[in-house]
Amino acid sequence: MSETLFVSDVHLDVKRSTVIDLFNQFLLQRALYADAVYILGDLFEYWIGDDAPYQEYQSTFSALKKVNESNTPVYFLHGNRDFLIAKKFAEQTGVSLLAEEHVANIYGQNILLMHGDTLCIDDVAYQRFRKKTHNKWLQWIALHLPLSTRQSLAQRLRDTSTQATAEKHADIMDVNQSAVVAAMQRNNTKTLIHGHTHRPGIHNFEIGSATYKRAVLGDWYTQGSVISANPGGINLEIFSSI
Repeated sequence: MSETLFVSDVHLDVKRSTVIDLFNQFLLQRALYADAVYILGDLFEYWIGDDAPYQEYQSTFSALKKVNESNTPVYFLHGNRDFLIAKKFAEQTGVSLLAEEHVANIYGQNILLMHGDTLCIDDVAYQRFRKKTHNKWLQWIALHLPLSTRQSLAQRLRDTSTQATAEKHADIMDVNQSAVVAAMQRNNTKTLIHGHTHRPGIHNFEIGSATYKRAVLGDWYTQGSVISANPGGINLEIFSSI
């Protein structure tokens, strides 16, 4: 059966080797036979530049390459943890890099794909931080720091983010409905798939006489999450094994 697969927020981390194994299984046992695979950001817990060795993820790089070589294209859209992924990673894995708002034609239907963090506009502190980290000059400076310095900086940012998240009300970190509607209308689509919030679900809402759909991917901290699309529609799946 034809299907296109979407994942987000896998958060690969050497400290969670079982998740690395689960994701590799997903790639080699299911994604390998899909029409296409879209990774909507935060594939990694953090990414400090394409020039780092990442020996712990070589099995995933190889699996991604194998999927691409099987004539199943893999597309990658940056998240808030791995926005420094660039050309070398794409060449090594065979993935195609997408813009932060990408409209894909899936079985005749235009679907807007996003990581989702830009929709969380009520989290003003995060949006300020995001603006700084996406400054091209600051990124250039960061990428020219020694790897050890970047590693320490990434750990410090992770710790700060964890503390800040614990102190915020959960609703502030969710998407803003007005931002969702604006993004969908801006891209002339009635279906949106995103991640980031770690709140898996499929939400239908009305605008005038039209029905819109927002499908949200879950994270892979303790289980797998995938959205599958086929000519009949889209489905959200949660699994702990392949």
